[in-house]
Amino acid sequence: MHEDDDEVRRPLGLVLLTGLYGFFLVLTLTSFGNPFPFLGKIYMGSAAKVIVFIEGIVSLYLVLGLMKRQVLTWYFLLGYNLFEIVNIIVNLNFIPIAELERVIGERIDHEALVVNNIASALAFLLLTQYIYRHKHFFTNRQKYLF
Repeated sequence: MHEDDDEVRRPLGLVLLTGLYGFFLVLTLTSFGNPFPFLGKIYMGSAAKVIVFIEGIVSLYLVLGLMKRQVLTWYFLLGYNLFEIVNIIVNLNFIPIAELERVIGERIDHEALVVNNIASALAFLLLTQYIYRHKHFFTNRQKYLF
């Protein structure tokens, strides 16, 4: 067993985090061209595309940073997750159900919407706690990915 084996072997938690944020990247990219709720407002058209593009770039950075085990990515993940929690809460409180129904074109169950959004915020909170506790996964101290 070599000293470098620890750098070659990735902890399962880091592999799963990379896969999860890769999934988030795919979800972000599939929403391109659709209305996008962001900080209490629903954006459409080119504004929505710009927001999705920026979020896609951020998600790609997170995936690459996870793959490279970059310490800076650890901080960025914490900030990104906390921002997502704030975004979920702001959207839930400031986007009226009537506006959502108008954009989607069908009725929305208000209780289900609240439960789903709170569950998403709690999931991000738990994910953030996991990332915070596993800073030791991030061993690459380089400032740049490339």
